[in-house]
Amino acid sequence: MPYKSMSLEEFAKHVAMDVRDVRRLADRGKLPGHKVGGEERLIALEGSMSGATCEDVDDAGMVVTDLIGLDGVDVALAARTRPSVLRELVKLADRTGLLYDAEGLLEAVEQRESLCSTALPNGVAIPHPRQPMPYVSAEPLICAARLSGSIAFGARGQELTRLFFLICCHTDRYHLCVLARLMRILDDGTIDLLLQAETREKLLEILIAKEKQVISQTK
Repeated sequence: MPYKSMSLEEFAKHVAMDVRDVRRLADRGKLPGHKVGGEERLIALEGSMSGATCEDVDDAGMVVTDLIGLDGVDVALAARTRPSVLRELVKLADRTGLLYDAEGLLEAVEQRESLCSTALPNGVAIPHPRQPMPYVSAEPLICAARLSGSIAFGARGQELTRLFFLICCHTDRYHLCVLARLMRILDDGTIDLLLQAETREKLLEILIAKEKQVISQTK
């Protein structure tokens, strides 16, 4: 998993929420305790942010890979720096035909990254706006991209980053559900397969297959 343990403060940074709001969710039983780590706790996180405690998401029917269209996948993103990665990711999102405001989305993800990098210590980064942007796209979307080589993207411990997932959701709750599901999908074995995928079709196929496994383990 991306983290063996994650404090409230770390989780708040990665989902761009005030730590006090995250703490309140935990105190109300909407988040599983004060630390998130390991497979069991990530599963509990996903469940706690869905169903009865997440009016915007039907957990039984939520399929994160449905938010990733083939036009939003690139296995050789033309970027070599942190700013160019963000620009190219937004261009990728624009090619899906779902964006209303590409410039607004780019500005939002740049501001978010300036606060704290969304890079994880496993070679993956999950750029996203700090606040939900319901008017920037026709529907929630995820773009998946891989660089030809790894770059410094601000991960703790100076780990390099090569895989990127741009998330654009319309509500905080939906964003948290999507993030929790992605963290379960992106285990070490799946990341290795994604790094070896030769085509965007294969990369998306790997993600879909892994999510089906995750969903079956939840039932």
